[in-house]
Amino acid sequence: MHLLYPFSEPLPLDRARGLQVISTVAALARAGVSIECSYVPVIANHEMVDPFDHYGVIKPAGVTVRPIARNLPWPLSRLHSHRFFVWRWLRQISGNTDAPWVLVRHLKLAAALIKALPLARVIYEAHEVFSDTSSAEKKQKNYLLEQFVYTHSHAVIANSAATAHRLKALYGDRARCVVIPNGVDRPIALPNKAWANANQHILYAGSFFPWKGVHTLVNAGKFLSGARITLIGGDATRTAELQAIAPTEGAQIVFAGRMSHTNTMQALAGACIAVLPNLDDTDSRFTSPIKLFEYMAAGCAIVASDLPALREILGEDDAVWVPAGDAFALAHGIRTLINDPQRAQQLGERVYARAQAFTWDARAQRIQALLQQR
Repeated sequence: MHLLYPFSEPLPLDRARGLQVISTVAALARAGVSIECSYVPVIANHEMVDPFDHYGVIKPAGVTVRPIARNLPWPLSRLHSHRFFVWRWLRQISGNTDAPWVLVRHLKLAAALIKALPLARVIYEAHEVFSDTSSAEKKQKNYLLEQFVYTHSHAVIANSAATAHRLKALYGDRARCVVIPNGVDRPIALPNKAWANANQHILYAGSFFPWKGVHTLVNAGKFLSGARITLIGGDATRTAELQAIAPTEGAQIVFAGRMSHTNTMQALAGACIAVLPNLDDTDSRFTSPIKLFEYMAAGCAIVASDLPALREILGEDDAVWVPAGDAFALAHGIRTLINDPQRAQQLGERVYARAQAFTWDARAQRIQALLQQR
C-alpha cells in the first residue's frame, strides 16, 4: 500500500505535532507501508534541515520525503500561504494515482484535498475539536469546515475517546471513526533512578501554554521546601512570566529552556517524578499528550491533574491524581512520592510496563488495520 502524508507546516517544528508526524511516518514505514511525506522545509545555515535527524528518528527505507515550499518566489518570498502548499502538492502527485490514500492532520488541508481529489481516500487525524477550541469569530466557520471533513473523509482517527465522542455528538455517528492515541519510543530497559533522592529529580517537560498548568506547578514549589523542580521547554516570553511568579522560598525552580527531543528523553531517564499539571480547559479535554507517554516510557512516577483525557491512559493506581489548578494539592501529591520512594519506584515500573501498549509501532499497526478495511 502507498500512503501520502502531506503536512503543510515546517518540519522540524518546535511543537509536539512535528515529532508526532515524523514518528508516525517512520512507524508506518516499519510496518510495511510505502509512505510519501511532504512538508515545508526548514533552511538553516543555507542547508535544508532533515526532520528525521532533528528528532533522532531513523528514516526507514519505505519513506520518501518531498519538501514543498509554501512561499512565493523572491522578491515576495516573505509571503506564504496554505494554498501555495496545496497547489504545489497537487501538482506533484498529478498522474500518480487515481484514488490515493491520504493521511492528514490539518483540518483546512483535509477539506482542500477532499474537494480537489474526489476519488481520494482521505483519512483525517483529529487532535482536537475545532468547533469547541476556536475563537468566537472563527467558531462558525470551523464548525462548517469540521462538519464537512468529518462527513466526507474516508475515515477519522481521533486522538482520544473524548475527541471521538464530541465529534460524534456534533456531527453524527459514523462507522469509520476510531480512537488511536499518540505514542512513544519505549526504551528496551527501564532506566536506573535515584529514588532515595526523588525530591531532587522532579521534572516537567513540554510547552508553557496557560492550559498546560505550568504556573500551578511553579506555585506549588512554595510548599516543597528542599525540592528541586526542573522545567524543560517554553519560549522566552512565557518563561519570563513564570520566573516572575517563582517562589523565593520553597523548592528550587530550574528553567532549563528548550531541549532537543533526544536531550529531553535523557533528562526524563534521570527524573524520578514527572508532573502533568494540565488545567481543566477546553484544550485539555481533547489532549493525548505525547509527554505523558514519554513520562511513562522513561519509568517516571507521575503526578497528574485528574482529567478524563488523562484517565483514558492511566488508571486509578497508575498515578497520583490531584485536582486541576490546585497548587497546594499538587504539592501534596508530589510530597507523598518524595516521602515514599518505594511507592514512587513501583509507580514508575508500572507505567513503564503500560507504555508498551502505546508505542509508535503499536499505533502504526492500528492505523494499518484501518487502511486494510478499504
